[in-house]
Amino acid sequence: MATTILRLPAVKARTGLSRSTIYLRVADGSFPPPVSLGARAVGWVESEVEDWICLTIAARRSTGLLAQATGTL
Repeated sequence: MATTILRLPAVKARTGLSRSTIYLRVADGSFPPPVSLGARAVGWVESEVEDWICLTIAARRSTGLLAQATGTL
């Protein structure tokens, strides 16, 4: 399977996050770090971005279910 590298505009489109938010989350470890593509170019591994999206959705769903179960909605 080929690995696809996403550039920043594609990552922004897929996640709905701004450039600054992406880099803030990379810095705090809550978003996959980019890989260097050259002296002035970076990109993100597509599968890592997709995994992050899936984990974010799963966390929201489990939090929502927990809130429903405890009646805190």
